[in-house]
Amino acid sequence: MHAVVVTVNVSDPEAGESGLRERVVPAVSQAPGFVAGYWTREGNSGLSMVVFESEDAANGAAERVREMALEGVTVENVEVREVVAHA
Repeated sequence: MHAVVVTVNVSDPEAGESGLRERVVPAVSQAPGFVAGYWTREGNSGLSMVVFESEDAANGAAERVREMALEGVTVENVEVREVVAHA
């Protein structure tokens, strides 16, 4: 498995959370190879980790992250990492 790890800066937390729940989560959960996703925040900083069955699926999703960015949300970093353990 591989994960797409994304960090963002959110200038409008209320609008960002609404868009996340209404647009991003449904779209990502339908992506090929999707296993699980977690979106977190602390203040105006957000971090997500979305796990996919394969590196190819994760890379494909990572390429679409910036296209899916919501108004008021700035994508700071996108990484694909191998999942080496999970519980």
